[in-house]
Amino acid sequence: MNVPWLVLLFSAACEAVWATALGQSEGFTQRGPTLVFFAGLALSMGGLAFAVRQIPIGTAYAAWTGTGASLTVTWAMVTGTETASVLKVIFIVGIIGATLGLRFTEDT
Repeated sequence: MNVPWLVLLFSAACEAVWATALGQSEGFTQRGPTLVFFAGLALSMGGLAFAVRQIPIGTAYAAWTGTGASLTVTWAMVTGTETASVLKVIFIVGIIGATLGLRFTEDT
């Protein structure tokens, strides 16, 4: 896997961090989660900006959001803040499969 895709994967993980922190910040009233939100947001956007220098924006954005959303809901299910179900897992696997498809059909 080349550097832009690795950075994109890292920035998608940071998206899951800031999304989770956003939920825990209680409308930015909790200092710790609010700081984690802004740090995760900056890293996530910075990584996306770096990656789109070599990955087309449509492909990068779809992979970034799909991976970030999958990680966010998986973390929520693992920690018990969201219920797990067979259908959710199947659909998450579908998102991951579609993201991998984008990666391996990309010419970079």
